[in-house]
Amino acid sequence: MERGASRHGNESHNPLVVSGIIGDILDPFTPTLELRVSIDGKLLYNGVTLRPSQLVKPPRVQIGGDDFRTFYTLVMVDADYPNPSNPHLKEYLHWLVTNIPGTTGEEFGKEVVSYEKPEMQTGIHRLVLMLFQQPGRDTVTFFGGRKKFNTRDFAGIYGLSQPSAAVYFNGHGEKGCGGRRVKV
Repeated sequence: MERGASRHGNESHNPLVVSGIIGDILDPFTPTLELRVSIDGKLLYNGVTLRPSQLVKPPRVQIGGDDFRTFYTLVMVDADYPNPSNPHLKEYLHWLVTNIPGTTGEEFGKEVVSYEKPEMQTGIHRLVLMLFQQPGRDTVTFFGGRKKFNTRDFAGIYGLSQPSAAVYFNGHGEKGCGGRRVKV
């Protein structure tokens, strides 16, 4: 199970709930395996902040599990596109990798939509990596666009179950931003 997810039902401490990822992008789910995401050899945890210069290359992803015959789809979206104050295009698809065998990483999968470096011009953007178990090998394809991507619709079309794991991080411009306003 990835760090920050909750199996014990106390959702008030789950960073995916607190950040609004659960609700805006995903329905509530219980993680079923570990998803390790790293950039430049540093492990990412939910809620860390990164700048575009740190996101030039795609993150490294390591999937837990115990069966390399189980396949997963990795989806990376910007939940606040084009900007957090007016995310009228909502999700923007930055990366899509299918057929990733359990116990391996993204390099063993099929990159269906190539990685595109996030460009956060204004505000703090929530960037989300989600992992879905596939019904079988070669069951997920994609011919849509990056703008107005919808994770829930995508999962429904391809018969993907609830996410097996998810990690999010915050991204903002190189020079910083005004910050995310959260009601407490």
